[in-house]
Parts: sequence; structure tokens; C-alpha cells
Amino acid sequence: MTFQYVKIDHVQLAAPRNCEQEAIAFYQRILGFRILEKPDTLQGNGGVWFQAGDVQLHIGIDEAFSPARKAHPAISLTNLEALSNHLSTNGIPVIHDSRLPVGKSFLFV
Repeated sequence: MTFQYVKIDHVQLAAPRNCEQEAIAFYQRILGFRILEKPDTLQGNGGVWFQAGDVQLHIGIDEAFSPARKAHPAISLTNLEALSNHLSTNGIPVIHDSRLPVGKSFLFV
């Protein structure tokens, strides 16, 4: 092949109409992502884009939204215990999965 994959640019998550304030409450206020300005050509689509470090998440509106049961982005991070405590303090339930590789810390959102 004459091309190479470099990295994932962003992950888009489907969400129901009018979810933007709930997404902002979680991703910006609780997880500390910053809101990205969407291009003018996409402003009318709804949704909201976020970034933290090199991680970008785009919340896109899907008129026929149905929650995915297993699909998710997994974000590698440091100090999973601190994040778990932060989420618990903010009323977000935390589920620890002992099946993951030892030494790996992931946030599943």
C-alpha cells in the first residue's frame, strides 16, 4: 500500500436530539474536556465536539438514536483511582472490570 495510518483523529458518538447540555455537563464539567468550535458548515447539525490532550470526541445527533450496548471509545489515562474517586464524588457510578490487562488504565465513555 502507498499510504499509512497515523492515528485516530477523533471518535464520534451518536446521541439523541437535544442532548448537548447533558454532554457538556459530563464531558466538560466532570471529565474536563474543552469544547471545540465546530466548522460553520456543521453548526446546523447539532451535537458538540470535545478535546482533552490528543483525544477528540464528537457527539453527533442521530434522529434514529438507539443506545449501543457494547460500542465505546476506551481512553488510556494515568491515575485511574483518582478518576474513579472524582467520578464517584460527582455521582457517576464506576464499574471496575478485573478482566482488563494488569497495568492498563482506561476510561470507557
